[in-house]
Amino acid sequence: MRHVKHMLAIVGLGATMSLLGCAGRAFAAQSAPYPNMAPIAEYLAPSRADEIALARSAAPPSVANDAEVLVLGAKGYETAAKGNNGFVCAVVRAWANNFDSADFWNPHVRAPHCFNAAAVRTVLPTYLRRTKLALSGASRDQIREQTNSALAAHEIPPPETGAMAYMLSKDGYLGDNVHGHWHPHVMLYLPRTPPATWGANARGSPIFADADGLEPVTVFFVPVGRWSDGTADDMPH
Repeated sequence: MRHVKHMLAIVGLGATMSLLGCAGRAFAAQSAPYPNMAPIAEYLAPSRADEIALARSAAPPSVANDAEVLVLGAKGYETAAKGNNGFVCAVVRAWANNFDSADFWNPHVRAPHCFNAAAVRTVLPTYLRRTKLALSGASRDQIREQTNSALAAHEIPPPETGAMAYMLSKDGYLGDNVHGHWHPHVMLYLPRTPPATWGANARGSPIFADADGLEPVTVFFVPVGRWSDGTADDMPH
């Protein structure tokens, strides 16, 4: 599927976010367009309303309308809207990528996610931890070191059974190599699982996976046919 290896660069740490394939690592080695963090203002949305709307676009209205919404501020994420269905929608920034990603500090990245309750408990906190480090001025290497320390202290658990997130927004920007949104898809978070056990990443398989991050998670990506607004995905497969 077109751009899949570059898409595997946004983890779903939401992490989530996300993960970079071999092609992305080769690109990172050749070019470093974002060697350091840009001014914080470049990562912020033009308005709180814009960020709320983009976050909600991650999931169908039947899910997103009753979800909690987080928005990014200068010191971290803040609750912009209360929810009542266990889901949390947020626009993930570039530092959710794997540490070797060329897009790690890309201020243009906007990856709308809507996490279910299991992912809110065991996936989203890892991304929020990383966000606090990034906004505090920590370098990429310092964030990596802090992550390794947290793993050694068993402070980052594997995903809870059933953890998942929607990524159905056609208004996101997942990285310079993707040039926009990729395909609408659902992400499933599992404890370390060989992708081959799902047939993921195999030729002709509709399922993709990334298990290359530091965190104890394998993210499975399952493309679906429609965006959150109900329109069909017309990008070539």
